[in-house]
Amino acid sequence: MANSVISWVLRQGLGVGLLSLGVLTSVRADTALVAVAANFSGTAQTIASDFKRVSGHTVTLVPGATGKLYAQIKNGAPYQVLLSADDETPSRLVQEGAAVAASQFTYATGRLVLWSPQPGVVDAQGAVLGAAGLRVAMADPKTAPYGAAAMQVIQQRGVWQGLQGRLIQGESIAQTYQFVASGNAPVGFVALSQVMRDGRLVDGSAWQVPAHLHQALRQDAVLLNPGQGQVAALAFLAYLRTEPARRVMRAVGYE
Repeated sequence: MANSVISWVLRQGLGVGLLSLGVLTSVRADTALVAVAANFSGTAQTIASDFKRVSGHTVTLVPGATGKLYAQIKNGAPYQVLLSADDETPSRLVQEGAAVAASQFTYATGRLVLWSPQPGVVDAQGAVLGAAGLRVAMADPKTAPYGAAAMQVIQQRGVWQGLQGRLIQGESIAQTYQFVASGNAPVGFVALSQVMRDGRLVDGSAWQVPAHLHQALRQDAVLLNPGQGQVAALAFLAYLRTEPARRVMRAVGYE
């Protein structure tokens, strides 16, 4: 899929050198409107800033839960690119004729953590999930892939019954993070990228959930129909696959 998107970009007549920064700077500066999953919004801001510096193009980011972004796209939102928190939503948009099939690729694989801003609250094995009376924040599993992954972990660990009535649900993974960071919930399932900088936990305590406890958090990008022929949108998709962009993602825990 990764190679096919390059082939597709080149077939649009943008030239063999589109991926080189020299050519990117030769194209007239433009703006891309990008819908981005909440877990990736902070990372996307950094990448968009780097992209503007090397290309001259501006990226306007609209963050949200993937399910809500999907609904906005279906209701006519003029987003040119979707950076989803899963691989199912872009595939669905392609099947429904709202996105370009050959442009879809996995730009990152996310990791889930159970996190508290306080040291010593979350143990390295996540046994705290079974503590009596514990309140746990998680994103809405119906609209946020990280919420769906958190629910799978709760079920896999056999603590669903004990947590009923004590789950605090965020509209998105960004709101879930705010619940925990503000102290409204003592612990919560958040994206590793929200609590990691330069390969280290920023603060508090965390259990990095083993990947086998939930469905893989493959995050796909796709060009939406309004982005067809839009140079800035095409160039931003290409830039996501460059080593500088990959380096930014790895620094906050994306694989």
